[in-house]
Amino acid sequence: MNLFILKNFEYFEKLIVRTLLTSLIFLLGFNLFHYDQIFGYDGEAHHAYVQNFINMYFPGRSSELSSSFTYEFFSPPLPYLFPVFINEICKIYIQPENIYETCRQAYSFGTIFFQSLLFLFTIFIYSKIFKLFLKKTYLSNVSLLLLVTIFTANYRAIAMLRGEIFVLFLNGILLYLFLKLINNDFRYELKDLIFFGLTIGFLALSKQWAFLLFPAYFFLVLFIKSKSQKINYIKFLSGAFFLGFLVSSWFYFSLYFDYGSFTTFNRESIPFRFNNQPLSFYFPIGDQVSMVFTKPIRPYFQNQFLPVLYADLWGDYWGYFTFTSRALDVGRNQLLIGDYLARVNIVSIFPTILLLLGIRMGFKTLTKKEKSKNDYFVSYLFLASVTSFFGFLWFLISYPVLPTGDTNKATYIIHLFHLMAFLGVLNLEKIKEKNLKYFYFIIFGLIFVFAHNYSAYMSHFPYQF
Repeated sequence: MNLFILKNFEYFEKLIVRTLLTSLIFLLGFNLFHYDQIFGYDGEAHHAYVQNFINMYFPGRSSELSSSFTYEFFSPPLPYLFPVFINEICKIYIQPENIYETCRQAYSFGTIFFQSLLFLFTIFIYSKIFKLFLKKTYLSNVSLLLLVTIFTANYRAIAMLRGEIFVLFLNGILLYLFLKLINNDFRYELKDLIFFGLTIGFLALSKQWAFLLFPAYFFLVLFIKSKSQKINYIKFLSGAFFLGFLVSSWFYFSLYFDYGSFTTFNRESIPFRFNNQPLSFYFPIGDQVSMVFTKPIRPYFQNQFLPVLYADLWGDYWGYFTFTSRALDVGRNQLLIGDYLARVNIVSIFPTILLLLGIRMGFKTLTKKEKSKNDYFVSYLFLASVTSFFGFLWFLISYPVLPTGDTNKATYIIHLFHLMAFLGVLNLEKIKEKNLKYFYFIIFGLIFVFAHNYSAYMSHFPYQF
């Protein structure tokens, strides 16, 4: 039987990909009808942003600061354009007595649908990247599809009124353009610079977390040996980031003029000191640490950085989706959800190890003396993962929320885990070249985790219509 599977795995691989895609589309459709974006992180504030968008951005509509309309005023505007469009069209046709709630439901449904499409397009772009990287005209992408779609945090990002899906989509485009630049020995035409610069600008207008992706492009300069390639690359970066600045700077200058900071937040920062957070934030201690694998929902092991991040990446620690903490009376299976999410965290140790092995591979690639074209791309993925992780850690230390630590959410930096997934997939390709049987074992292990965790990807709120 094993020999039969080994000989016919190409057929099984295509079958697995079709099954995964079908499962993904069903999942996105299910969540579309079982989630209302008002349930999301700061849902009321994001909806206030949509309702007051014209007052905030159209000249002459209001003299008040944007913070008087919503405490999400610091969020860039691009992710709100689509729901604002639906909302304004809806207002034309709905009677005044029902206008607010009806239009809110309409753009909530429309935005989840739109962001679901963006996620599917993101996966398509990822497949294009790997075909270009591996120099293959056909690639079934089973390992890519598994490692990218296996994160529970993906589905909260899709369902909520937030900008993280835009960051994933635009970063996918940026990575594809960057790989093409590398393959061309850092030679470029004006159109390449313009596309790259516009994408940078749109990323900056999607979410402030996107800035964590940018330093790695400059750090990579230090690892390019060829003088001519380094000069070309520096010129390209200078032009592209200047264009990105022109596209997006108006928003950040408005924050500076109104609030005194280019990257203001709705909390006051304090000077960076490690003692801003208690020792348990950095080093998980106490009896509750083991509850990551027994009862991984709040308020257990609160404000412990890595345990909370892990439990929120694979499960739903904060209780906005699967664990319906704000609606326990209507949420499905809430008496058993803690035990189920504990099992989710246990089986997710397996893909976590694959992600960490990918990071190790990225580090080894970065430290190689002689680098190929592909090595530059892998080096960027590693550097961007590092800057994203430590950038998020810096944020949590500079803006501590004690005692709960409720800004530590995996959805905020879902792009970090996609970068790690890229490295994990590339490492799996190396394993595939060396030991097919071992690779197949890993794939079936990931399929088991995906199937086991599938219920965690689904909204446990009731039907919304």
